[in-house]
Amino acid sequence: MTSCLILGGGINGLLSALLLRQAGLEVCVLERGDTGRESSWAGAGVLSLLLPWNYGPEVNALAQRGRALWPEWADRLKVASGVDCEYLACGMAVLAVEQLEAALAWCAEYGEVAVPLTEFPLPQPLPPGGRGENALWLPNVAQARNPRIMQALRSAALRAGVVLHEHTPATRLLTDSARVTGVETPNGLFSADSVVVTAGAWTGNLLAELGDAPEITPVRGQIMLFKAEPGLLPCVVYQRGHYLVPRADGHILVGSTLENVGFDQTTTAHARTELLNFAYSLMPALRQAEIVTQWAGLRPGSPGNVPTIDRHPTLENLYVNSGHFRYGVTMAPAAGEVLLHRMLGTKVPVDSAPYAWITKPSSPLQS
Repeated sequence: MTSCLILGGGINGLLSALLLRQAGLEVCVLERGDTGRESSWAGAGVLSLLLPWNYGPEVNALAQRGRALWPEWADRLKVASGVDCEYLACGMAVLAVEQLEAALAWCAEYGEVAVPLTEFPLPQPLPPGGRGENALWLPNVAQARNPRIMQALRSAALRAGVVLHEHTPATRLLTDSARVTGVETPNGLFSADSVVVTAGAWTGNLLAELGDAPEITPVRGQIMLFKAEPGLLPCVVYQRGHYLVPRADGHILVGSTLENVGFDQTTTAHARTELLNFAYSLMPALRQAEIVTQWAGLRPGSPGNVPTIDRHPTLENLYVNSGHFRYGVTMAPAAGEVLLHRMLGTKVPVDSAPYAWITKPSSPLQS
């Protein structure tokens, strides 16, 4: 019997699997499709809350811990897999900041370096006020390329001895009064001492018949990709819910939408128009750039962007690490730590009480 069975091979599934394996457990991951091809792959890779002053302390604690751990993780993954995640501290310009004084006060209190954006080589022309006193420069914001992170994690996990079964969706959890006794899949029955659900947007469906499932629902996000000359855009730029993210090779991502459409992963003409209008208004030079593609991913939405990382209230060997909404990549190293320490009964590096397994009340999903 496997020590730990992880249901879901996204970033939180694979990173948790690697941590648990390094702690000495025998780990097996079941993935419904190809590893890391859902929201872990589809995001833009900005390793920060987009507007940290708009989130509560429980979200910031996990995100800040994740940010602090990412430079080491990027190095470790490159050594373990040979894949460069292209971690880069490029900074982020936030335009049209509402309640600027409150944002600056929050940054000063919580150690987020932020200065008014007055002189920085952003593309011209900028929207009105782009260089004025309602814009901020956050120099410590970093990014990495999601697909490369997932390639590196997959390789590192396999080399560490994690067993991976792709195209093996968990269809049902078998239980007795106090434990999960098995996991049904189209490829047979799997069992383990402990089961961890890291199924992203599909977590709620998988746990629904057990009762007390965390409130995790799919939220579609669409992104477009341009190919421009390297160096055209020097940093991440954020404005009113949309962003531009440059890669070192000249690709520029434009995102993203927030759509409550269930499990529909199709791309739409409406989103294409929305994203193109934003990109061209902010950076007219992109009109001469090649449009490479458009894609959609399903984020695991949760009230307030607060994930659940905890043991089931009554099933003693069932855990969950899901509901990270827009910040699964940012939070992953910290969320993996919380899960590891929860399972081993050791001290958690952050206060884990906010991530307890409860049925959370409905509230607006945060941007």
